[in-house]
Amino acid sequence: MDEMKFEILNSDNLSSKKRVIKGDQIKLLGKVQVSFEEDALDNVKIILNKDENNNIREIKFVCSCGHTKSLILDYEE
Repeated sequence: MDEMKFEILNSDNLSSKKRVIKGDQIKLLGKVQVSFEEDALDNVKIILNKDENNNIREIKFVCSCGHTKSLILDYEE
């Protein structure tokens, strides 16, 4: 299983005309961990998106033909 970590950034305050992004123009919203798995028999890739507490937030199934299906989990009541 391959895992990568990413930071989630909010860039709503950016102007499309500027080429330089300053630190005060973006806001760190959180971190996400992405895991990739592949089923050799059915040729389906499974992508798990986890939050910073290692809770699974989204399960995405990707078929070899390119079709995708997602299951989004919400832990808040």
